[in-house]
Amino acid sequence: MKPYSNLSSGNEETATPDQPEVGQRPALPAMEALQQLGQTSMPGSESNVFCMTIIGQIEGHLILPPQNKTTKYEHIIPQLVAAEQNPRIEGLMILLNTVGGDVEAGLAIAEMIASMSKPTVTIVIGGGHSIGVPIAVSSTYSYIAESATMTIHPIRMSGLVIGVPQTFEYMEKMQERVVRFVVSHSRITEEKFKELMFKTGELNRDIGTAVGGADAVKYGLIDAVGGIGEAMKQLNAIIETRRQQNGLPGAQQQAPLTPFPPNAAGSPAETISGERDKELPQ
Repeated sequence: MKPYSNLSSGNEETATPDQPEVGQRPALPAMEALQQLGQTSMPGSESNVFCMTIIGQIEGHLILPPQNKTTKYEHIIPQLVAAEQNPRIEGLMILLNTVGGDVEAGLAIAEMIASMSKPTVTIVIGGGHSIGVPIAVSSTYSYIAESATMTIHPIRMSGLVIGVPQTFEYMEKMQERVVRFVVSHSRITEEKFKELMFKTGELNRDIGTAVGGADAVKYGLIDAVGGIGEAMKQLNAIIETRRQQNGLPGAQQQAPLTPFPPNAAGSPAETISGERDKELPQ
């Protein structure tokens, strides 16, 4: 009796869906990959670098309108935890193109990236504005594209305000948290960062500064100007340094991973189903 039956008629049976071989990840169907990722083939999953994108507006405690492109912090945090726990992941690449968003959600993401034991590299492409600034500087090393910008401005809020003095005091403390985090994770001084934050005349009807790629490096906010190639080289160099410090072999000396290595007797290892792998013809 087959495990899948047609519930509509009760006597017709459907074929059992194809199961992936033991030790292999199930492949994402081509149509699903096309709809979700806009590509017809999936990149290889054997990389030791985990790539994460933070785009659009960072969504926090309030759900934004459906037409907004958002990054939900409840999606980012579990991915960071999973990358920290996975022994095969040796480094993280975080790509930023965000307009900012929820302050507490952005700080939560930045704190998690900064507290990871594995090397991290952030690269700002397009823009890393507002609360995206702490996320950009939270990594082990940071890059910014030459054409990218970062907007530094005081914390703002909209909507109903109950208790103006108390709300102002809360926002002031929150702003100090942002300033302390950025200063402690970059080479910019507190005086320079506050000068950029409260500068007038840069933005229409607002205060703050739009910092370009070269200026962000000059101020000490970002480590270097570069793109994805430079960021990957830097991350691989940090990973290789960590391997040497821990006495681990380099990437060239590592043996390829096999789902079923030979057992102690030299015979093919047993699979979960109890069958033995057949030897490949020479």
